[in-house]
Amino acid sequence: MKKRVFIIHGWDGSPQDGWFPWLKSELEKHNFEVYVPELPNPEEPRIDAWVKTLKNAVGVANEDTYFVGHSIGCQTIARFLETLPENIKVGGIVFVAGYFESLSNLEDDPVVKSVAKEWLETPIDLAKVKTHFKRSVAIFSDNDPYVQSSNIEAFEKIFKSKIITEHNMQHFGNETGIKELPVVLDSLLSF
Repeated sequence: MKKRVFIIHGWDGSPQDGWFPWLKSELEKHNFEVYVPELPNPEEPRIDAWVKTLKNAVGVANEDTYFVGHSIGCQTIARFLETLPENIKVGGIVFVAGYFESLSNLEDDPVVKSVAKEWLETPIDLAKVKTHFKRSVAIFSDNDPYVQSSNIEAFEKIFKSKIITEHNMQHFGNETGIKELPVVLDSLLSF
């Protein structure tokens, strides 16, 4: 069976953003089937809708299934894995600018506050999530305006992720103009 990779965009994102098209192309050169689903209502992402969309895109997950998540996409992947039957494992995950603990510098807008509250306060069993994957890498930036270093602990302690801190990459989003992100490709290929 061919290995599949699902690249999950973040809040207010799309499959065409930043480094996603480049990563898709590079992974296809390595003989992966790559999917970058468009998640619903990205300007107001909601857990149920995003997890359901990912579940429909993935179908049957197995050890030939891999994930790359950016920002809220990391939580989407984790919350999807939490729903899997206990015997199902996926091959691995690369988390980019992921968070479970806190966010900062968000707009003072009722919708933004509501979205952040839902994703930060809806319980998730991270230990259960961990039972569904063997390997993970969590990539952070030393100057991310939204994701503080306090978020690293869950990835390091619970997920046992390899932690990589990049210099001056902000939130790895469109604001940086990043069109290629080799650290993600290298991390995925290391699995």
